[in-house]
Amino acid sequence: MKFLHQLLNLSISKRKNIFLMLLMTAFFLTGCGIYSFKDVSIDYSKIKTIKIGFIENRARYVNPQLSPRLTDKIQLKIASATKLSRTNSDDANLVINGYISDYSESTAGVGATQATINRLTVSVHITSTNNIDGKTDEFDVSRNFDFSANLSLQQAEASLLDEVIRTMTDEIFNHIFSNW
Repeated sequence: MKFLHQLLNLSISKRKNIFLMLLMTAFFLTGCGIYSFKDVSIDYSKIKTIKIGFIENRARYVNPQLSPRLTDKIQLKIASATKLSRTNSDDANLVINGYISDYSESTAGVGATQATINRLTVSVHITSTNNIDGKTDEFDVSRNFDFSANLSLQQAEASLLDEVIRTMTDEIFNHIFSNW
C-alpha cells in the first residue's frame, strides 16, 4: 500500500517512465520465450482433438504406480500446454498410445569391494497417430536414474518416482509436439 501511495505521488513523467520500463520488461520476457510454448508445433486448423490411451506396463518388473501416474501426467501436460480437446474416440485427430517396455535395475558404479551406484532404467514405447495426415510415429524414450547402492529398489522408487514421471512425460511431450 505504501508503494502505491509513493507511486501516485510521483510526477506524471516519472510514472510514464516506470510504466514504460515495466511494459518493455514484460515484452522482453515474453519475446524471449521465457514462459511461452512457442516450440509446440500444432496446426490447430487441422488438429483439434486428441485421444490419450492408458500407458500399460509391459515391463518384466511392474511398479504399480508408474502406469497410472505417467498416463495422468501426460494427460495433464497436454491439457495445459496445448489447445487440443480430449476425446475417447479412436477417430480423434491425434491418437497417443504406449506402454512401459523396460523397468529394470542394474549396477552402475563399483567401489573397491562392492557396488556404490545402482541404476534404474525406464523405457516407454509410444505410438502417435495423426489421423488427419495418415501418419504414424513410433518411438522409444529411455532414461537412466542413478541411486545409491545402499538403497533397495523399493526405497529408490519412493524417492525417484516423481523425477521418473516428470522426465518421461517431458521427453514424450517434446517428441510429439516440438520441433526437436
